[in-house]
Amino acid sequence: MALRFIGIDPETGGGNCPAVWVDEARGEIIVQGWCADGATLQECAVNSPRPEGEAVVRIPARMAAQLRKACDVADGAGLH
Repeated sequence: MALRFIGIDPETGGGNCPAVWVDEARGEIIVQGWCADGATLQECAVNSPRPEGEAVVRIPARMAAQLRKACDVADGAGLH
């Protein structure tokens, strides 16, 4: 699997931060973020129960540009 790195939290001071990649072969977006707390998990489960193997993560809204870019790449708009 070859992932295309899209970007990290623009306000980070280094590693260990929220980040976004795209698996172009599979058309999937990979997100690294902070683990959601119990209250967030409960609220999310109201609309979408979380099955085994899935996670809820948080990333800052300031990463919207990286997410938009990842979406464009994943749907083929950003492929060269």
